[in-house]
Amino acid sequence: MFKILIIVILFFPAFCIGEDLIFDDFNNNPAKRWEFIADSVMGGVSEGNVLFIKGENKFYAKMIGNVSLENNGGFIQFRRKIEQKLKDNLSGIKITVRGNGLEYYIHIRTKGTFLPWQYYQAPFIAQNSWEEIDVSFGKFERSGIMLSRKFIAKNITSIAIVAFGKNHKADIEVDNISFY
Repeated sequence: MFKILIIVILFFPAFCIGEDLIFDDFNNNPAKRWEFIADSVMGGVSEGNVLFIKGENKFYAKMIGNVSLENNGGFIQFRRKIEQKLKDNLSGIKITVRGNGLEYYIHIRTKGTFLPWQYYQAPFIAQNSWEEIDVSFGKFERSGIMLSRKFIAKNITSIAIVAFGKNHKADIEVDNISFY
């Protein structure tokens, strides 16, 4: 039994220590995986874009723009679909970010979010220096009462980084997104 334990520890360290599952490090053509979406899809006037940058010995995404509440708008985001089903034992998202000191959001869509305005969201502050932020799935709130109160990882279909809900200039950089 002891020999089996040693073999597992040596050859499967992620299994033993709960290593993070990298979702995206913005390397290898991230523009093919991510899409930028603004409230203009529903008549809003917010505008911006997402850039994928190699610098500071890392790859990262930078979203900039103006978020406006005019015309029932109020968001810009960049989003990536999840092609492979996640495991149930995941409990949160870890992101490495920096920005202009404002509040931003992670939006999660699941198999149960059928309408475009349905999602689960969790806020975070993007400080002006790189910071790693852990957001447990328990901190995400549903966008309406028609959604289940909680979700499970295997039902996640997309992740978005969102500037949302108030008139402001968005400026956020994301270096890494992983699940834990």
